[in-house]
Amino acid sequence: MNTIDQLVLDENNILFYPMMGNSYQLNNLGNEIVTSLKQHKTKDEIIEALALKYEVSKSELFIDVSDFLSKLKIYGLLS
Repeated sequence: MNTIDQLVLDENNILFYPMMGNSYQLNNLGNEIVTSLKQHKTKDEIIEALALKYEVSKSELFIDVSDFLSKLKIYGLLS
């Protein structure tokens, strides 16, 4: 099973990884990114959806989403 599929998000934007017992506080954007990843959306699909929803440039979102995905990898939450 993919690590992203094991992650649990609650209504307070808490991301929990049961296998390790770790939890992380996310903001709304982080929650949306993780939710999209759990739906097996690609980075480009996530950026496109967020750009439409928040009326933000794709280039700005590319940086933010890439940074967030890098942090997920550092914490072992994304391979």
